[in-house]
Amino acid sequence: MRHWFTARDAPIDQDTVKRFDPLHWTVDFPRGAMASVVTGADGHGLSVEAAFLRANDLVGLIWRSEDEDAHPAHARETSRDYSGCVLGFRWRSNGLVALNAVNGPTLTIEGRDAGGAARSWYVRLWNYAQGTGVDARISLDFDALDGGFLLPSEADRVHPKAIDRMFFSMVPPAYNPVSSALLAAPAAANLRIDDVRCDGAGSVLSLGDAMVPEHKLRIATAYDDQYDQPPERIVQTLHRLGFRGVINHYIGMSHYFRLGSDGLLDTAVPLNVAALAWHADFARAAKAWGYDVIWSLSYEILDQFCPDAWKQRSYDGAKALTGYEPPSALISPASGPGISFLSSAAAALTGLSTAAGLAPKVQIGEPWWWVTADHRPCFYDDAAKALLGGSPIEIDDVRGAKTPQEVALLDAAGALLASSTQAIAASSGAQTHLLVYLPGPLDPDAPEIRRANLPTAWASPAFDVLQTEDYEWVTGGRTDLSASARAAVTARLGYPKGEQHYFSGFAAVRDDWAKIVEAALGAEREGIAETFIWALPQVLRDGLTLFGKEDDMTPFEEVDFPISIGAEASASPGFSTNVVTSASGHETRNANWSQARLRFDAGPGVRGDDELGRLISFFRARRGAAVGFRFRDPFDHSTNAMIRTPTAIDQLLGVGDGVMTRFALRKTYAEGETRRITRPVAGSVRVSVGGVAQAAGWSLVELGIVQFATPPATGAAVRAGFLFDTPVRFAEDRLDINRASFLAGEAPSVPLIEIRES
Repeated sequence: MRHWFTARDAPIDQDTVKRFDPLHWTVDFPRGAMASVVTGADGHGLSVEAAFLRANDLVGLIWRSEDEDAHPAHARETSRDYSGCVLGFRWRSNGLVALNAVNGPTLTIEGRDAGGAARSWYVRLWNYAQGTGVDARISLDFDALDGGFLLPSEADRVHPKAIDRMFFSMVPPAYNPVSSALLAAPAAANLRIDDVRCDGAGSVLSLGDAMVPEHKLRIATAYDDQYDQPPERIVQTLHRLGFRGVINHYIGMSHYFRLGSDGLLDTAVPLNVAALAWHADFARAAKAWGYDVIWSLSYEILDQFCPDAWKQRSYDGAKALTGYEPPSALISPASGPGISFLSSAAAALTGLSTAAGLAPKVQIGEPWWWVTADHRPCFYDDAAKALLGGSPIEIDDVRGAKTPQEVALLDAAGALLASSTQAIAASSGAQTHLLVYLPGPLDPDAPEIRRANLPTAWASPAFDVLQTEDYEWVTGGRTDLSASARAAVTARLGYPKGEQHYFSGFAAVRDDWAKIVEAALGAEREGIAETFIWALPQVLRDGLTLFGKEDDMTPFEEVDFPISIGAEASASPGFSTNVVTSASGHETRNANWSQARLRFDAGPGVRGDDELGRLISFFRARRGAAVGFRFRDPFDHSTNAMIRTPTAIDQLLGVGDGVMTRFALRKTYAEGETRRITRPVAGSVRVSVGGVAQAAGWSLVELGIVQFATPPATGAAVRAGFLFDTPVRFAEDRLDINRASFLAGEAPSVPLIEIRES
């Protein structure tokens, strides 16, 4: 696998986007307040959910002239000249100061005046609104836009040619700009902006439109770092960067929970209104783009929001704190309320998966007893001490050999940790993933700490998947420790490699990426089921771009051409034959292909506007002929005749020799032509050995290969039956549709061509 860093000025294929496109807005707010922006499925508007904690909390809905958060391959053109632009939209709010009130929503514009001096303008939106204070249509002509509260007496003309940033301000009804006092109760609010239009000569911007071919690495995302962006744009970015399959999404430690009137985490509500809306839309977008989601939560909570009784502590009572600024605390595995809260968060997230049509998957991330920088364990909080005998002995250094009493205490602490993770897993009702940070429990200088932080109660099948990470060793160049630790955790917990995931990262600086990518490929070579890059914010920061091997460069997506349209397609098998005719009329013919190549025309299935809309969307998503996909041949998609239900004895794949374990799927036609099948339909494959159907002992691997755990006996016939799709691409990079002909009943031509796969 190759990688490079895409520069901001790299020559990238360009598309266009309207200025003020809903996908390109962000939100921000002071710590304690919460807000999110989502665009939903239609993409024509946006919604902001907000929660205010203090009297002077202000949430901003932000448009930046520079597309700072995008990958360089997908960034929007930087244009600070807004002259010739008219922005129009419908504003509907609830729980905010009204448009026509003092402290009502204001558009703050930051830039420079005609002389180049930095300055700001404050545009009262009510001055440009028609409607009520909570439901109005607003039109902003940047060539005739004035700041000031009262117009025309306080008019302050905006200079539109040098704007850096602008934002709509939103405040609660009890807003007091000079008071940071807590509100009597946290206040929720929402804003809906619809019918967003931008007209005029300056309304269109160029947009990077690079599409990276699919590769085998997966990606992790992080809410604490990307809470301010619409989920749809994040998922779209992943797709364009070649990441597929599954997203591991860390919900963070500071933005997902609701805060109470005391400024601490509200134990009764696992997800605040902003986080709930954001994650629901993230699940929707992931499903729409073909991803699964693993929701990741951890025992880590920002210290200033974490109840003191939940926190791990060292023997002297000091809190266990990370080295971040501001620091985060670690929830004690012995804290009933703390573990109950994490359990409720896991259940809430799996509910979002179910609602979006996703299979619920949860990761319990880095559960451990903290060890301080001077090597002291932190299992001495009151809750832990009560469960460890009341007055557990002091372990002042986890390194080196331990006494029998210390070993017993470490084992007991490990049992508490395991019990807490099992409680969270049981409450989630999901496929469970356990993430272990290996440099902690497998520290070579502290051989006994694994008793507390890698308890044997975690052994398979306690969780569905074991996930590991070791970024400290990877970026430090300790590949010897990395390899030996993965072997040690496999031996200790017993998860086969097919039930393990590996996280490669974290890239503190750009130079770390070469080591991270190599570690990821090493895990893949070992046979680890999935390898994740940690994480998207760092990928975007550095412009990291990943490419597969040269023979993997032709992209293919595991998506189906709309079957209802394809069912009416015409099919044309064809061969390539060179014919040379001599002067005497005799011919010499050379058959270039041993197998027919199929062509289809899916146009006859397009009979109305709904089908036409689905076709155009599918064509654009595949970038014309660039990306292959599955197509169900209406005349031939089963190994039993052409379209009958398959059986386990339909097709001979081969004969066992006592050694071979891999057999390729194929279909043999009446005249002896054998066709290799690379895209069987999931769940339809039936296998037999010696005429006996095999319910287990085999698996279907990439490109239609049946892999047996034990070689079939010598002379045993290996047969299979299955449904299958044909791998195809659009034959052309354009789709010609004449509206007049379409309305007259003439179907468009939609040529597809079969892709040959090894």
